[in-house]
Amino acid sequence: MMPYSLSPEMANFVEKTLSYSVDSLDIADQRRAYSRMCEAFTPTRPAELSVKDFSLSGVAVRSYRPHHLSLEHPSPCVLYLHGGGWVVGDLDSHDFLTAALATDLNAVVIAVDYRLAPEHPFPAGLEDCLEAWHALQAQAQRLDIDPRRVAIAGDSAGGNLAAAVCLALREAGERQPVGQALIYPGLGGADELPSRSECFDAPLLGTADLAFYRNLYLAQDERSPYAMPLNATDFRRLAPAFIAVAQFDPLRDDGVCYERALREADVPTEFDPGLGLVHGSLRGKGRVPEVDALYRRLVAALLGFLRSSL
Repeated sequence: MMPYSLSPEMANFVEKTLSYSVDSLDIADQRRAYSRMCEAFTPTRPAELSVKDFSLSGVAVRSYRPHHLSLEHPSPCVLYLHGGGWVVGDLDSHDFLTAALATDLNAVVIAVDYRLAPEHPFPAGLEDCLEAWHALQAQAQRLDIDPRRVAIAGDSAGGNLAAAVCLALREAGERQPVGQALIYPGLGGADELPSRSECFDAPLLGTADLAFYRNLYLAQDERSPYAMPLNATDFRRLAPAFIAVAQFDPLRDDGVCYERALREADVPTEFDPGLGLVHGSLRGKGRVPEVDALYRRLVAALLGFLRSSL
């Protein structure tokens, strides 16, 4: 492995994460190992949350509603799409983050349990995310949510899906989210991007892993911008974006390229270079100072989106 300058806390986080890995390429084995790893990093939920599992138009979701929300006005909301290479992950895997966001934003967070590859390759997962978005808009009154104050966010594969939802909504002539927060997203950058070679054996995600997950998700070569948003030719009229990458991540330059494309299309952007971070390190929240700094910037960006529509 190439030398990566990690803080002691980050190195410990990486070591603990890797202790749950398995050599098996069997998807069921990988999902079980991922779930065990996630559970080890998931704290007790804050007591001041009401958490419910239900479905939106047939898509399983989990809602986190803080007890301190105003009863006089519909609530702001974040639709959260989990990472996991489109192959692993579920409502439990990112509970550490969605529960914290609901508390710190004092907003409803709705996490989406979209269908996974390889059983359900593209566009199944994206279709579920769009279905959840449309159902949330249509049922906003019942959910006590302000449909005009909904942001979308996701990490890794979830960042890909969040960006794709924004592209699909624009093409359909529908209202954009008030903002999109993409955390170390995989957006279909070229194999020649510098981060692919500079971070080819980076901790927790290497360049070879990208091809493995992408092949499972796409099943075949797919040039649709809804599969890989960097394939889009028009980036105008998309939701304002907060894009955070990880310094030691082969996907780093996907976020760099997407932020530039949005900015050049006059979309308001905020970029976080993720100094000292590795892919998937949000799970180190509360353990790694540089991750805590990223989390604070994510919260600030989402608060900005939700308040901008007032």
